[in-house]
Amino acid sequence: MKRITSVAVLTMMMLLSGCSSSYVMSTKDGHMIMTDGKPEIDKDTGLVKYTDQAGNEMQINGDEVSSIIER
Repeated sequence: MKRITSVAVLTMMMLLSGCSSSYVMSTKDGHMIMTDGKPEIDKDTGLVKYTDQAGNEMQINGDEVSSIIER
């Protein structure tokens, strides 16, 4: 019975982790920023808003970003 419960919990965790995509943003100075979910570009301010892997909401100037790639 424990084995079935463990398999069910593991399956649920894998399904839930598949719901959000990770992205990698590279900056013009060579840094790689891993995000949790898709970054949003604010057209009015030029800022790129994203959630880092620790769950913190962050912003970066869009002029500093050279690419955003889904992982």
